[in-house]
Amino acid sequence: MTGTDRATATRHTHLLEVRPASPLTGIGALVRLFGRISRRQIIIWALAMVVTVAASVVALKEAYPDQEALDARAALLGNPSAVLMTGPAFARDHYTLWAAVANELFLYVLLAGAIMSILLTVRHTRAEEEAGRLEMLRSLPTGRLAPAAAALVVVAIANLVLGAAVSIAVLVTGAPVLDGIALGTATALTGLVFAGIAAVAAQVTEHGGTASGLALGALAVAFLVRGVGDVIEEEGSWLSWFSPLAWAQQSKVFVEVRWWPLAVSVAAILVLVALAAVLSRRRDLGSGLRPAPPGPAAASAALRAPGGLARRLVTPMMVAWAIGLFLFAIAFGSLASSLEDMVEQIPTIGEFAPIDVDDLTRSFTGYILLMLALGPVGLIVSGVLRLRSEEQEGRLAGTLLAGIGRITVALRWVVVVTLEVFALQVLLGLGTGIGVWQATGEASWIGETTLAALAYLPAIAFAGALTLALYGLAVRLAGLAWLMMIWAALDTFLGDLLQLPRWARNLSVLHHVPAVPDADLEATPLVVMAALAVLLTVVGLGALRRRDLVAG
Repeated sequence: MTGTDRATATRHTHLLEVRPASPLTGIGALVRLFGRISRRQIIIWALAMVVTVAASVVALKEAYPDQEALDARAALLGNPSAVLMTGPAFARDHYTLWAAVANELFLYVLLAGAIMSILLTVRHTRAEEEAGRLEMLRSLPTGRLAPAAAALVVVAIANLVLGAAVSIAVLVTGAPVLDGIALGTATALTGLVFAGIAAVAAQVTEHGGTASGLALGALAVAFLVRGVGDVIEEEGSWLSWFSPLAWAQQSKVFVEVRWWPLAVSVAAILVLVALAAVLSRRRDLGSGLRPAPPGPAAASAALRAPGGLARRLVTPMMVAWAIGLFLFAIAFGSLASSLEDMVEQIPTIGEFAPIDVDDLTRSFTGYILLMLALGPVGLIVSGVLRLRSEEQEGRLAGTLLAGIGRITVALRWVVVVTLEVFALQVLLGLGTGIGVWQATGEASWIGETTLAALAYLPAIAFAGALTLALYGLAVRLAGLAWLMMIWAALDTFLGDLLQLPRWARNLSVLHHVPAVPDADLEATPLVVMAALAVLLTVVGLGALRRRDLVAG
Protein backbone atom coordinates (compact mmCIF):
# COMPACT_ATOMS: atom_id res chain seq x y z
CA MET A 1 0.00 0.00 0.00
CA THR A 2 1.44 3.35 -1.01
CA GLY A 3 1.62 6.40 1.24
CA THR A 4 -1.16 8.04 -0.73
CA ASP A 5 -3.43 5.03 -0.19
CA ARG A 6 -2.71 5.03 3.54
CA ALA A 7 -3.52 8.73 3.79
CA THR A 8 -6.74 8.19 1.93
CA ALA A 9 -7.75 5.31 4.18
CA THR A 10 -7.17 7.28 7.38
CA ARG A 11 -8.77 10.52 6.13
CA HIS A 12 -12.13 11.21 7.82
CA THR A 13 -15.05 11.71 5.49
CA HIS A 14 -17.66 14.43 5.99
CA LEU A 15 -20.21 11.87 7.24
CA LEU A 16 -17.87 10.55 9.91
CA GLU A 17 -17.30 14.07 11.25
CA VAL A 18 -21.04 14.63 11.94
CA ARG A 19 -21.94 13.72 15.50
CA PRO A 20 -25.00 11.47 15.97
CA ALA A 21 -28.15 13.51 16.48
CA SER A 22 -29.64 13.60 19.96
CA PRO A 23 -33.32 12.71 20.46
CA LEU A 24 -33.72 16.27 21.79
CA THR A 25 -31.99 18.07 18.91
CA GLY A 26 -33.77 21.33 18.10
CA ILE A 27 -35.76 21.51 21.33
CA GLY A 28 -34.81 25.13 21.94
CA ALA A 29 -36.23 26.34 18.63
CA LEU A 30 -39.39 24.29 19.15
CA VAL A 31 -39.92 25.72 22.64
CA ARG A 32 -39.76 29.21 21.17
CA LEU A 33 -42.17 28.23 18.39
CA PHE A 34 -44.74 26.58 20.65
CA GLY A 35 -44.43 29.38 23.18
CA ARG A 36 -45.13 31.95 20.51
CA ILE A 37 -48.19 30.01 19.36
CA SER A 38 -49.66 29.67 22.85
CA ARG A 39 -48.52 32.88 24.50
CA ARG A 40 -51.93 34.55 24.23
CA GLN A 41 -53.76 31.59 25.72
CA ILE A 42 -51.30 31.39 28.60
CA ILE A 43 -51.64 35.10 29.34
CA ILE A 44 -55.44 34.91 29.21
CA TRP A 45 -55.52 31.92 31.56
CA ALA A 46 -53.18 33.66 34.02
CA LEU A 47 -55.05 36.96 34.01
CA ALA A 48 -58.39 35.19 34.35
CA MET A 49 -57.04 33.22 37.31
CA VAL A 50 -55.75 36.34 39.07
CA VAL A 51 -59.07 38.14 38.69
CA THR A 52 -61.27 35.14 39.51
CA VAL A 53 -59.34 33.94 42.56
CA ALA A 54 -58.95 37.42 44.03
CA ALA A 55 -62.62 38.21 43.44
CA SER A 56 -63.63 34.89 44.97
CA VAL A 57 -61.63 35.56 48.13
CA VAL A 58 -63.24 39.00 48.39
CA ALA A 59 -66.63 37.34 47.90
CA LEU A 60 -65.92 34.90 50.72
CA LYS A 61 -64.92 37.79 52.99
CA GLU A 62 -68.19 39.54 52.24
CA ALA A 63 -70.21 36.36 52.62
CA TYR A 64 -68.70 35.36 55.97
CA PRO A 65 -67.83 38.63 57.73
CA ASP A 66 -67.53 37.20 61.26
CA GLN A 67 -66.82 33.97 63.11
CA GLU A 68 -70.50 33.24 63.56
CA ALA A 69 -71.03 33.19 59.81
CA LEU A 70 -67.94 31.06 59.31
CA ASP A 71 -69.16 28.54 61.87
CA ALA A 72 -72.49 28.35 60.08
CA ARG A 73 -70.72 27.68 56.82
CA ALA A 74 -68.57 25.00 58.46
CA ALA A 75 -71.73 23.26 59.60
CA LEU A 76 -72.88 22.98 55.98
CA LEU A 77 -69.75 21.04 55.09
CA GLY A 78 -71.28 18.06 56.85
CA ASN A 79 -73.60 17.71 53.85
CA PRO A 80 -72.23 15.00 51.51
CA SER A 81 -73.23 17.03 48.44
CA ALA A 82 -71.20 20.00 49.67
CA VAL A 83 -68.17 17.79 50.27
CA LEU A 84 -68.57 16.16 46.86
CA MET A 85 -68.49 19.53 45.09
CA THR A 86 -65.81 21.27 47.13
CA GLY A 87 -63.34 19.09 48.98
CA PRO A 88 -62.28 17.72 52.35
CA ALA A 89 -63.61 19.63 55.36
CA PHE A 90 -60.48 20.74 57.17
CA ALA A 91 -60.57 22.76 60.39
CA ARG A 92 -64.32 22.63 60.87
CA ASP A 93 -63.93 23.07 64.62
CA HIS A 94 -62.25 26.43 64.15
CA TYR A 95 -63.24 27.59 60.69
CA THR A 96 -61.40 30.57 59.26
CA LEU A 97 -61.63 32.55 56.04
CA TRP A 98 -58.52 30.91 54.64
CA ALA A 99 -59.72 27.46 55.64
CA ALA A 100 -62.82 28.27 53.56
CA VAL A 101 -60.54 29.16 50.64
CA ALA A 102 -58.74 25.82 50.98
CA ASN A 103 -61.91 23.78 51.41
CA GLU A 104 -64.26 25.49 48.94
CA LEU A 105 -62.21 27.34 46.30
CA PHE A 106 -59.05 25.29 45.90
CA LEU A 107 -60.71 22.43 44.02
CA TYR A 108 -61.95 24.68 41.23
CA VAL A 109 -58.55 26.31 40.90
CA LEU A 110 -57.08 22.84 40.42
CA LEU A 111 -59.71 21.95 37.83
CA ALA A 112 -58.95 25.09 35.82
CA GLY A 113 -55.23 24.34 35.84
CA ALA A 114 -55.81 20.73 34.82
CA ILE A 115 -58.06 21.72 31.91
CA MET A 116 -55.55 24.30 30.66
CA SER A 117 -52.74 21.73 30.82
CA ILE A 118 -54.71 19.08 28.96
CA LEU A 119 -55.72 21.43 26.17
CA LEU A 120 -52.20 22.85 25.71
CA THR A 121 -50.55 19.42 25.80
CA VAL A 122 -52.84 17.90 23.19
CA ARG A 123 -52.62 21.08 21.10
CA HIS A 124 -48.83 20.77 20.79
CA THR A 125 -48.59 16.98 20.50
CA ARG A 126 -51.38 14.95 18.95
CA ALA A 127 -53.12 17.90 17.23
CA GLU A 128 -49.86 18.95 15.54
CA GLU A 129 -49.29 15.37 14.43
CA GLU A 130 -52.84 14.89 13.19
CA ALA A 131 -52.69 18.09 11.13
CA GLY A 132 -49.43 17.03 9.46
CA ARG A 133 -47.40 19.93 10.86
CA LEU A 134 -45.28 17.67 13.04
CA GLU A 135 -44.14 15.75 9.96
CA MET A 136 -42.91 19.03 8.47
CA LEU A 137 -41.04 19.82 11.68
CA ARG A 138 -39.50 16.35 11.71
CA SER A 139 -38.15 16.98 8.20
CA LEU A 140 -35.92 19.62 9.79
CA PRO A 141 -32.93 18.71 11.99
CA THR A 142 -34.96 17.82 15.07
CA GLY A 143 -34.74 14.79 17.34
CA ARG A 144 -37.56 12.30 17.70
CA LEU A 145 -38.42 13.39 21.22
CA ALA A 146 -37.81 17.11 20.70
CA PRO A 147 -41.38 18.11 19.70
CA ALA A 148 -43.00 16.29 22.61
CA ALA A 149 -40.37 17.53 25.05
CA ALA A 150 -40.80 21.10 23.80
CA ALA A 151 -44.55 20.80 24.27
CA LEU A 152 -44.08 19.66 27.87
CA VAL A 153 -41.62 22.50 28.52
CA VAL A 154 -44.16 25.04 27.27
CA VAL A 155 -46.91 23.44 29.36
CA ALA A 156 -44.58 23.51 32.38
CA ILE A 157 -43.95 27.22 31.81
CA ALA A 158 -47.69 27.78 31.49
CA ASN A 159 -48.30 26.02 34.81
CA LEU A 160 -45.56 28.03 36.50
CA VAL A 161 -47.22 31.20 35.27
CA LEU A 162 -50.63 29.97 36.38
CA GLY A 163 -49.31 28.93 39.79
CA ALA A 164 -47.68 32.34 40.22
CA ALA A 165 -50.97 33.99 39.26
CA VAL A 166 -52.82 32.00 41.91
CA SER A 167 -50.24 32.89 44.55
CA ILE A 168 -50.36 36.57 43.64
CA ALA A 169 -54.16 36.56 43.74
CA VAL A 170 -54.33 35.27 47.31
CA LEU A 171 -51.32 37.23 48.56
CA VAL A 172 -52.78 40.58 47.48
CA THR A 173 -55.95 39.70 49.43
CA GLY A 174 -54.00 39.12 52.64
CA ALA A 175 -53.06 35.44 52.61
CA PRO A 176 -50.07 34.18 54.62
CA VAL A 177 -47.01 34.14 52.37
CA LEU A 178 -46.00 30.50 52.86
CA ASP A 179 -49.55 29.24 52.34
CA GLY A 180 -49.99 31.41 49.26
CA ILE A 181 -46.82 30.00 47.72
CA ALA A 182 -47.92 26.46 48.61
CA LEU A 183 -51.28 27.07 46.92
CA GLY A 184 -49.62 28.16 43.69
CA THR A 185 -47.13 25.30 43.81
CA ALA A 186 -49.85 22.69 44.29
CA THR A 187 -51.84 24.20 41.42
CA ALA A 188 -48.85 24.05 39.06
CA LEU A 189 -47.93 20.47 40.01
CA THR A 190 -51.50 19.23 39.61
CA GLY A 191 -51.66 20.81 36.18
CA LEU A 192 -48.45 19.02 35.22
CA VAL A 193 -49.85 15.69 36.40
CA PHE A 194 -52.75 16.03 33.98
CA ALA A 195 -50.38 17.27 31.29
CA GLY A 196 -48.58 13.95 31.71
CA ILE A 197 -51.88 12.08 31.46
CA ALA A 198 -52.68 14.01 28.27
CA ALA A 199 -49.22 13.19 26.87
CA VAL A 200 -49.85 9.48 27.44
CA ALA A 201 -53.32 9.74 25.89
CA ALA A 202 -51.76 11.42 22.83
CA GLN A 203 -49.70 8.26 22.23
CA VAL A 204 -52.71 5.97 22.46
CA THR A 205 -55.03 7.49 19.89
CA GLU A 206 -54.64 8.99 16.44
CA HIS A 207 -56.95 11.97 16.96
CA GLY A 208 -56.54 15.09 19.05
CA GLY A 209 -60.19 15.20 20.02
CA THR A 210 -60.06 11.65 21.34
CA ALA A 211 -56.85 12.36 23.25
CA SER A 212 -58.45 15.40 24.89
CA GLY A 213 -61.53 13.35 25.68
CA LEU A 214 -59.48 10.61 27.33
CA ALA A 215 -57.54 13.09 29.46
CA LEU A 216 -60.65 15.06 30.43
CA GLY A 217 -62.34 11.77 31.23
CA ALA A 218 -59.45 10.95 33.55
CA LEU A 219 -59.99 14.35 35.20
CA ALA A 220 -63.68 13.56 35.67
CA VAL A 221 -62.81 10.18 37.23
CA ALA A 222 -60.30 11.89 39.52
CA PHE A 223 -62.98 14.36 40.58
CA LEU A 224 -65.45 11.58 41.32
CA VAL A 225 -62.94 9.40 43.20
CA ARG A 226 -61.87 12.36 45.31
CA GLY A 227 -65.49 13.27 46.02
CA VAL A 228 -66.50 9.79 47.11
CA GLY A 229 -63.35 9.43 49.18
CA ASP A 230 -63.98 12.72 50.98
CA VAL A 231 -67.59 11.76 51.65
CA ILE A 232 -66.40 8.53 53.30
CA GLU A 233 -64.25 10.56 55.70
CA GLU A 234 -64.58 14.33 55.89
CA GLU A 235 -60.83 15.04 55.80
CA GLY A 236 -60.15 12.46 53.12
CA SER A 237 -60.09 8.66 53.17
CA TRP A 238 -57.81 6.06 51.61
CA LEU A 239 -59.87 6.29 48.42
CA SER A 240 -59.15 10.00 48.07
CA TRP A 241 -55.44 9.27 47.61
CA PHE A 242 -56.17 7.62 44.25
CA SER A 243 -57.01 11.07 42.83
CA PRO A 244 -54.32 13.61 41.78
CA LEU A 245 -56.69 16.34 42.94
CA ALA A 246 -56.55 14.98 46.49
CA TRP A 247 -52.74 15.09 46.52
CA ALA A 248 -52.89 18.87 46.25
CA GLN A 249 -55.78 19.25 48.69
CA GLN A 250 -54.07 17.07 51.26
CA SER A 251 -51.23 19.58 51.43
CA LYS A 252 -53.64 21.41 53.79
CA VAL A 253 -52.78 24.92 52.66
CA PHE A 254 -54.08 27.61 55.03
CA VAL A 255 -54.62 24.96 57.72
CA GLU A 256 -51.25 23.31 58.39
CA VAL A 257 -49.08 23.26 55.31
CA ARG A 258 -47.74 19.80 54.42
CA TRP A 259 -45.28 19.55 51.53
CA TRP A 260 -44.89 15.79 51.35
CA PRO A 261 -48.21 15.10 49.51
CA LEU A 262 -46.88 17.24 46.67
CA ALA A 263 -44.00 14.78 46.33
CA VAL A 264 -46.58 12.27 45.11
CA SER A 265 -47.49 14.70 42.33
CA VAL A 266 -43.81 15.10 41.40
CA ALA A 267 -43.35 11.33 41.25
CA ALA A 268 -46.47 10.92 39.11
CA ILE A 269 -45.25 13.60 36.69
CA LEU A 270 -41.91 11.83 36.22
CA VAL A 271 -43.57 8.44 35.70
CA LEU A 272 -46.14 9.77 33.22
CA VAL A 273 -43.56 11.68 31.17
CA ALA A 274 -41.28 8.64 31.05
CA LEU A 275 -44.22 6.45 30.03
CA ALA A 276 -45.19 8.86 27.25
CA ALA A 277 -41.59 8.84 25.97
CA VAL A 278 -41.46 5.02 25.96
CA LEU A 279 -44.81 4.72 24.22
CA SER A 280 -43.82 7.24 21.54
CA ARG A 281 -41.04 4.86 20.47
CA ARG A 282 -43.53 2.03 19.93
CA ARG A 283 -45.58 3.70 17.23
CA ASP A 284 -45.15 5.32 13.85
CA LEU A 285 -45.55 9.02 13.19
CA GLY A 286 -49.21 9.86 12.64
CA SER A 287 -50.51 6.66 14.21
CA GLY A 288 -51.50 5.67 17.71
CA LEU A 289 -50.86 2.62 19.81
CA ARG A 290 -54.52 1.81 19.42
CA PRO A 291 -55.19 2.11 15.69
CA ALA A 292 -58.52 3.47 14.63
CA PRO A 293 -60.78 0.62 13.44
CA PRO A 294 -61.57 0.64 9.73
CA GLY A 295 -64.93 2.15 8.95
CA PRO A 296 -67.66 0.36 7.04
CA ALA A 297 -67.51 0.26 3.28
CA ALA A 298 -70.64 2.41 3.04
CA ALA A 299 -71.98 5.10 5.33
CA SER A 300 -74.88 4.13 7.55
CA ALA A 301 -78.35 5.50 7.00
CA ALA A 302 -77.99 7.63 10.13
CA LEU A 303 -74.79 9.21 8.84
CA ARG A 304 -76.32 9.88 5.42
CA ALA A 305 -79.41 11.44 6.96
CA PRO A 306 -79.67 15.24 7.20
CA GLY A 307 -77.47 16.36 10.07
CA GLY A 308 -75.87 12.93 10.36
CA LEU A 309 -72.33 14.30 10.28
CA ALA A 310 -73.06 16.79 13.05
CA ARG A 311 -74.59 14.07 15.21
CA ARG A 312 -71.57 11.84 14.64
CA LEU A 313 -69.09 14.54 15.66
CA VAL A 314 -70.97 16.50 18.35
CA THR A 315 -73.24 14.01 20.11
CA PRO A 316 -70.51 12.09 22.03
CA MET A 317 -69.34 15.35 23.61
CA MET A 318 -72.91 16.31 24.47
CA VAL A 319 -73.62 12.95 26.08
CA ALA A 320 -70.49 13.10 28.24
CA TRP A 321 -71.28 16.61 29.46
CA ALA A 322 -74.94 15.70 29.97
CA ILE A 323 -74.02 12.90 32.38
CA GLY A 324 -71.70 15.11 34.42
CA LEU A 325 -74.01 18.13 34.54
CA PHE A 326 -77.00 15.97 35.42
CA LEU A 327 -75.16 14.60 38.45
CA PHE A 328 -74.13 18.14 39.41
CA ALA A 329 -77.76 19.26 39.14
CA ILE A 330 -78.88 16.55 41.54
CA ALA A 331 -76.08 17.41 43.97
CA PHE A 332 -76.85 21.14 43.85
CA GLY A 333 -80.55 20.53 44.37
CA SER A 334 -79.96 18.34 47.40
CA LEU A 335 -78.28 21.27 49.17
CA ALA A 336 -81.72 22.77 49.76
CA SER A 337 -81.98 20.80 52.99
CA SER A 338 -79.09 22.79 54.53
CA LEU A 339 -80.28 26.31 53.77
CA GLU A 340 -82.36 27.14 56.82
CA ASP A 341 -79.47 26.90 59.27
CA MET A 342 -77.24 28.95 57.01
CA VAL A 343 -79.73 31.81 56.65
CA GLU A 344 -80.21 31.96 60.40
CA GLN A 345 -76.49 32.63 60.78
CA ILE A 346 -76.06 34.77 57.64
CA PRO A 347 -79.22 36.87 57.22
CA THR A 348 -77.46 39.12 54.67
CA ILE A 349 -77.01 36.30 52.18
CA GLY A 350 -79.34 38.07 49.74
CA GLU A 351 -76.78 40.86 49.31
CA PHE A 352 -74.28 38.67 47.44
CA ALA A 353 -76.56 36.10 45.79
CA PRO A 354 -80.06 36.38 44.26
CA ILE A 355 -81.69 34.47 47.12
CA ASP A 356 -84.88 35.57 48.86
CA VAL A 357 -84.74 34.61 52.54
CA ASP A 358 -88.57 34.78 52.72
CA ASP A 359 -88.94 31.93 50.20
CA LEU A 360 -85.59 30.26 50.49
CA THR A 361 -86.07 26.96 48.68
CA ARG A 362 -87.80 28.49 45.67
CA SER A 363 -85.27 31.29 45.20
CA PHE A 364 -82.35 28.93 45.75
CA THR A 365 -83.76 26.59 43.11
CA GLY A 366 -84.01 29.50 40.68
CA TYR A 367 -80.37 30.39 41.35
CA ILE A 368 -79.31 26.77 40.76
CA LEU A 369 -81.04 26.77 37.37
CA LEU A 370 -79.29 30.04 36.51
CA MET A 371 -75.85 28.64 37.36
CA LEU A 372 -76.48 25.36 35.55
CA ALA A 373 -77.64 27.20 32.41
CA LEU A 374 -74.04 28.28 31.91
CA GLY A 375 -73.30 24.69 30.85
CA PRO A 376 -75.71 24.62 27.88
CA VAL A 377 -74.60 28.12 26.86
CA GLY A 378 -70.99 26.97 26.73
CA LEU A 379 -71.90 23.76 24.91
CA ILE A 380 -73.89 25.47 22.18
CA VAL A 381 -70.98 27.84 21.58
CA SER A 382 -68.58 24.90 21.46
CA GLY A 383 -70.88 22.86 19.20
CA VAL A 384 -71.27 25.65 16.64
CA LEU A 385 -67.54 26.38 16.71
CA ARG A 386 -66.84 22.76 15.81
CA LEU A 387 -68.08 23.75 12.36
CA ARG A 388 -65.24 26.27 12.25
CA SER A 389 -62.76 23.49 13.01
CA GLU A 390 -64.17 21.38 10.19
CA GLU A 391 -63.70 24.30 7.81
CA GLN A 392 -60.14 25.02 8.93
CA GLU A 393 -59.14 21.39 8.50
CA GLY A 394 -60.60 21.32 4.99
CA ARG A 395 -63.24 18.70 5.73
CA LEU A 396 -66.13 21.09 5.21
CA ALA A 397 -65.00 21.69 1.65
CA GLY A 398 -64.95 17.93 1.10
CA THR A 399 -68.53 17.72 2.29
CA LEU A 400 -69.58 20.37 -0.20
CA LEU A 401 -68.16 18.29 -3.06
CA ALA A 402 -71.09 15.92 -2.56
CA GLY A 403 -73.36 18.61 -3.97
CA ILE A 404 -74.78 19.90 -0.68
CA GLY A 405 -74.73 23.68 -0.31
CA ARG A 406 -72.81 25.26 2.55
CA ILE A 407 -75.98 26.92 3.83
CA THR A 408 -77.70 23.56 4.07
CA VAL A 409 -74.73 22.00 5.86
CA ALA A 410 -74.44 24.86 8.33
CA LEU A 411 -78.18 25.02 9.01
CA ARG A 412 -78.43 21.29 9.64
CA TRP A 413 -75.40 21.48 11.90
CA VAL A 414 -76.85 24.30 13.99
CA VAL A 415 -80.23 22.58 14.24
CA VAL A 416 -78.64 19.36 15.54
CA VAL A 417 -76.49 21.22 18.09
CA THR A 418 -79.42 23.36 19.24
CA LEU A 419 -81.79 20.43 19.72
CA GLU A 420 -79.22 18.44 21.67
CA VAL A 421 -78.43 21.40 23.93
CA PHE A 422 -82.15 22.02 24.46
CA ALA A 423 -82.54 18.40 25.55
CA LEU A 424 -79.63 18.87 27.94
CA GLN A 425 -81.25 21.95 29.46
CA VAL A 426 -84.44 20.02 30.12
CA LEU A 427 -82.36 17.24 31.70
CA LEU A 428 -80.73 19.78 34.04
CA GLY A 429 -84.15 20.96 35.16
CA LEU A 430 -85.10 17.37 35.85
CA GLY A 431 -81.90 16.72 37.82
CA THR A 432 -82.39 19.86 39.91
CA GLY A 433 -85.94 18.78 40.69
CA ILE A 434 -84.77 15.34 41.78
CA GLY A 435 -82.21 16.91 44.12
CA VAL A 436 -84.70 19.33 45.67
CA TRP A 437 -87.19 16.46 46.03
CA GLN A 438 -84.59 14.46 47.95
CA ALA A 439 -83.97 17.46 50.21
CA THR A 440 -87.59 18.48 50.85
CA GLY A 441 -89.57 15.30 50.24
CA GLU A 442 -91.90 17.12 47.82
CA ALA A 443 -92.06 15.31 44.48
CA SER A 444 -93.83 18.26 42.81
CA TRP A 445 -90.44 19.96 42.47
CA ILE A 446 -89.47 17.57 39.67
CA GLY A 447 -92.09 18.84 37.27
CA GLU A 448 -91.80 22.46 38.41
CA THR A 449 -88.06 22.75 37.87
CA THR A 450 -88.23 20.90 34.56
CA LEU A 451 -90.72 23.44 33.26
CA ALA A 452 -88.73 26.32 34.76
CA ALA A 453 -85.63 25.19 32.86
CA LEU A 454 -87.48 25.83 29.58
CA ALA A 455 -87.34 29.58 30.25
CA TYR A 456 -83.62 29.53 29.41
CA LEU A 457 -84.08 28.08 25.92
CA PRO A 458 -84.36 31.49 24.13
CA ALA A 459 -81.16 32.72 25.80
CA ILE A 460 -79.34 29.53 24.83
CA ALA A 461 -80.61 29.83 21.26
CA PHE A 462 -79.43 33.46 21.17
CA ALA A 463 -75.95 32.39 22.26
CA GLY A 464 -75.78 29.81 19.48
CA ALA A 465 -77.09 32.24 16.87
CA LEU A 466 -74.57 34.91 17.86
CA THR A 467 -71.79 32.35 17.53
CA LEU A 468 -73.06 31.41 14.07
CA ALA A 469 -73.24 35.07 13.04
CA LEU A 470 -69.64 35.71 14.11
CA TYR A 471 -68.49 32.54 12.36
CA GLY A 472 -70.34 33.45 9.20
CA LEU A 473 -68.82 36.92 9.08
CA ALA A 474 -65.23 35.73 9.55
CA VAL A 475 -63.58 32.64 10.97
CA ARG A 476 -61.32 34.75 13.20
CA LEU A 477 -64.31 36.47 14.79
CA ALA A 478 -65.95 33.22 15.89
CA GLY A 479 -63.81 32.89 19.00
CA LEU A 480 -65.25 36.13 20.37
CA ALA A 481 -68.37 34.15 21.26
CA TRP A 482 -66.49 32.83 24.29
CA LEU A 483 -66.41 36.38 25.70
CA MET A 484 -70.20 36.21 25.92
CA MET A 485 -69.91 32.98 27.91
CA ILE A 486 -67.23 34.39 30.22
CA TRP A 487 -69.19 37.56 30.95
CA ALA A 488 -72.36 35.58 31.64
CA ALA A 489 -70.43 33.51 34.20
CA LEU A 490 -68.94 36.58 35.88
CA ASP A 491 -72.33 38.26 36.09
CA THR A 492 -73.94 35.11 37.49
CA PHE A 493 -71.41 34.51 40.23
CA LEU A 494 -70.20 38.01 41.07
CA GLY A 495 -72.77 40.44 39.70
CA ASP A 496 -74.66 40.92 42.96
CA LEU A 497 -71.57 40.94 45.15
CA LEU A 498 -69.71 43.52 43.04
CA GLN A 499 -72.90 45.53 42.49
CA LEU A 500 -72.24 45.83 38.77
CA PRO A 501 -74.13 48.65 37.00
CA ARG A 502 -77.32 47.74 35.19
CA TRP A 503 -75.89 48.34 31.71
CA ALA A 504 -73.04 45.91 32.46
CA ARG A 505 -75.36 43.23 33.78
CA ASN A 506 -77.62 43.61 30.76
CA LEU A 507 -74.72 42.43 28.60
CA SER A 508 -75.16 38.95 30.08
CA VAL A 509 -77.40 36.78 27.96
CA LEU A 510 -78.74 35.02 31.08
CA HIS A 511 -79.52 38.21 33.01
CA HIS A 512 -82.68 38.76 30.94
CA VAL A 513 -84.22 35.41 31.91
CA PRO A 514 -86.68 35.59 34.83
CA ALA A 515 -85.42 33.65 37.86
CA VAL A 516 -88.17 31.05 37.67
CA PRO A 517 -89.60 29.33 39.66
CA ASP A 518 -89.05 32.14 42.18
CA ALA A 519 -89.98 35.02 39.84
CA ASP A 520 -92.99 35.42 37.60
CA LEU A 521 -92.44 34.39 34.01
CA GLU A 522 -92.18 37.44 31.73
CA ALA A 523 -92.66 36.58 28.09
CA THR A 524 -91.34 39.83 26.56
CA PRO A 525 -87.57 39.33 27.08
CA LEU A 526 -87.85 35.70 26.01
CA VAL A 527 -89.68 36.59 22.81
CA VAL A 528 -87.15 39.32 22.04
CA MET A 529 -84.22 36.91 22.48
CA ALA A 530 -85.94 34.29 20.35
CA ALA A 531 -86.51 36.84 17.59
CA LEU A 532 -82.90 38.02 17.79
CA ALA A 533 -81.77 34.40 17.58
CA VAL A 534 -83.67 33.94 14.32
CA LEU A 535 -82.30 37.22 12.95
CA LEU A 536 -78.71 36.38 13.84
CA THR A 537 -79.08 32.93 12.30
CA VAL A 538 -80.17 34.51 9.02
CA VAL A 539 -77.27 36.98 9.19
CA GLY A 540 -74.77 34.23 9.88
CA LEU A 541 -75.98 31.98 7.07
CA GLY A 542 -76.06 34.88 4.62
CA ALA A 543 -72.53 35.96 5.54
CA LEU A 544 -71.26 32.39 5.26
CA ARG A 545 -72.73 32.14 1.77
CA ARG A 546 -70.88 35.22 0.55
CA ARG A 547 -67.38 34.55 1.93
CA ASP A 548 -64.76 32.06 0.81
CA LEU A 549 -63.82 29.02 2.84
CA VAL A 550 -60.46 29.26 4.58
CA ALA A 551 -59.41 25.75 3.49
CA GLY A 552 -60.30 23.56 0.58
